[in-house]
Amino acid sequence: MKIAAVQLACVLGDVQANLNKIREFCVRAKQEDVDLIVFPEAADTGYSMPVIRQHAKPWTEGAVPALQEMAKEGTLTIVSGVAERVGDVIYNSQVFINPRGEIAASYRKTHLFVLGPNNESTCYAPGARFVSVAAAGFQFGLSICYDLRFPEVSRSLALEHGANVMLVSSAWPLPRARHLRALAVARAIENQSYLVLANRVGVDAGVTCCGTSAIIDPSGDIIASASDDREEIITGEASLGMTRVLSQLIKTRRATPTCHTARCRPGGSEPRCDGSRSPGMGSRRLPGKASSRKSASNRVHRRPALLQR
Repeated sequence: MKIAAVQLACVLGDVQANLNKIREFCVRAKQEDVDLIVFPEAADTGYSMPVIRQHAKPWTEGAVPALQEMAKEGTLTIVSGVAERVGDVIYNSQVFINPRGEIAASYRKTHLFVLGPNNESTCYAPGARFVSVAAAGFQFGLSICYDLRFPEVSRSLALEHGANVMLVSSAWPLPRARHLRALAVARAIENQSYLVLANRVGVDAGVTCCGTSAIIDPSGDIIASASDDREEIITGEASLGMTRVLSQLIKTRRATPTCHTARCRPGGSEPRCDGSRSPGMGSRRLPGKASSRKSASNRVHRRPALLQR
C-alpha cells in the first residue's frame, strides 16, 4: 500500500481555505498512485481553542462531508484531524474515510494537552476509547499528537487491536521537535509497526509547529521525512509481507502477562510469565533498613504526570 503524509500550514478559522488545500494535496496524491493519505490535527480549523469553539461542526455538515466527497472522487482513503461537535460537547477527533466516501472509523483524542496558550481542556472533552480499523489487509491504529507521549496508546492498539500501522495526526510545537521524532521512532520499534506521522507547519495562536512529518517502518527506519517549515507531501510503501512476518511476535506478546501490566506495583505483586505472582515491591524491605509508613517503594512510584507536549 502506498501511503502519504501531508504537512499543512492552516489558515486559522477559514475552513474553506483549508479544505481547498486538502483537496489540492488529494489530487497530487492520486497522481502519485497513493492509496491512503494522512492530514494533521485540526486540519479544518487550525489549532486555536477559541477558533475551534467558534467553527466546530457536527459531522453532518462542514469539513467532514467535504472530505467524504474528496475520498469518493479520488477513490482514496483520507485520514484527518477534524473538530467534532456533539450537542454542546466538542472533541478533538480523527476521521478515517474509505474510498467509497464512508466514515469507516473515528477516534476522539484521549490525552488532552493542558498547558500553555492552547489548553485543550478549555475547548475539548476527552475521548474514552482507543480505535483501530481494518483496510486493505492492514489494521490501522488511530491517534492524535499528545497521545504519542503515552506508550500505552500504541501498545494497546498493537496488542489488543492487532494494529500494524499507526496513524498520527499532529500539531506538535517547535520547541520540542526533537521529542517528536524520538517518540515516533520509539513507538514504531516497540510495537513492530509502521508509523505515519502528519504534523503541522506554520503558526497558530502564537505557537509554531515543527513539521518533520515522517513515515517509519517497524524497524524504526525512516522511509520518508519532511522539512521542518514547508507545506509538502511525503510518500512511502507499507508491506503486507512484513506485517505478516511480525504478526507472530505480536501473538507472543499477547500471551505474555508482563506486556499488559506493569512489572512492579507499589504494594502489589510482580506477574510471572507462568501466571503466578511473586512478592511486590510494597512487601519488600531493604536490608538493614527499618520499615516506615512512607515506604521507599511508595516514594519511587509516585511519579508526576507528564505534561510536556
